[in-house]
Amino acid sequence: MSHLFQRIVAAGLLIPGAPLIGLLVLWVRFDSPGGAIFSQPRVGKGKREFRCLKLRTMKTGTAQRGTHEVSRSAVTRAGKIMRASKLDELPQLWNILRGEMNFVGPRPCLPSQEELIQERDARGVYSVLPGITGLAQVSGIDMSDPVRLADCDAEYLRQRSFWFDLKLLMRTFSPISLQDRVSGKEQGS
Repeated sequence: MSHLFQRIVAAGLLIPGAPLIGLLVLWVRFDSPGGAIFSQPRVGKGKREFRCLKLRTMKTGTAQRGTHEVSRSAVTRAGKIMRASKLDELPQLWNILRGEMNFVGPRPCLPSQEELIQERDARGVYSVLPGITGLAQVSGIDMSDPVRLADCDAEYLRQRSFWFDLKLLMRTFSPISLQDRVSGKEQGS
């Protein structure tokens, strides 16, 4: 999908979606103390850092790590539902409008995930914008296995097309893909 097309779609979704985002912001604020919008540095196209926006699903003060490294007990009640339904990703429509992300592409990682950055760099993954969803996400591959993830991201690059992106978007919202991949560890373990 062309980035201009994705920007138009993102703008079209943000306008009617603004009331829903507003309600979700209120829900986050009432559910747990702290801000509702979470902004975190991520690595994007060309290995440039940008601020990735999400609705906050973790308790305030949770360490900034990959989701697979965070305890389930850090997720708020509202966060469990938003993560399962992917509603926490809605603010990333703004990232698409700003030209920092696409709907589909490799999920952007944290700057501290150096092994993943190196593996992706070696495979040319940083030649494209990151996405809200991607082949790895619908395949159940998270950032806990940097080599496998980078290989999957490289496979996405080989298959990338309008129809493949559309297929990945549809798979993102299938019941199988609507799962949360937070660590099964409890706090302190």
